Amino acid sequence: MSYAILMRRIRILHSFSVVFLYWSASSSDSDPQYANIDERKRKRMLSNRESARRSRMRKQKRLQDLVQEVNALQKDNSQISEKIGVATQYYIEMQSANNVLRAQAMELTERLRSLNSVLQVVEEADGYAIDIPEIPEPWQLPCSIQPIMALVDMFEYDG
Repeated sequence: MSYAILMRRIRILHSFSVVFLYWSASSSDSDPQYANIDERKRKRMLSNRESARRSRMRKQKRLQDLVQEVNALQKDNSQISEKIGVATQYYIEMQSANNVLRAQAMELTERLRSLNSVLQVVEEADGYAIDIPEIPEPWQLPCSIQPIMALVDMFEYDG
């Protein structure tokens, strides 16, 4: 049902109720029996108006509470979104740093292989018995908390 039709029906009902109230008021003046009924109707009408007013106030209060809750939830949502953005940025930075470290590990592994080749050539040429360890792939190395220490004279040649 459209709003216009609904409003028209409400106006018609209102005009009927006004006519009825006028008719009942005029009839109660002449008959004391109807005066008591009219007084009850009037009290009930006032009670209904007060009840409707309280109902509107409760509805308005509920609406205000809901608006406040929506605002609080929107604020929480924006804070969470901001935290997600910060965490995402941190993740991207860590991923980038991790990629750099992987590339450096690959480069260092390649350098170690080259140094091992040099050591093998020195061992074959000079006859020194050098223990050349096998170099595992960087991503298969166990993570060590201790720093890697190197000696100053580790690569000195006595030849």
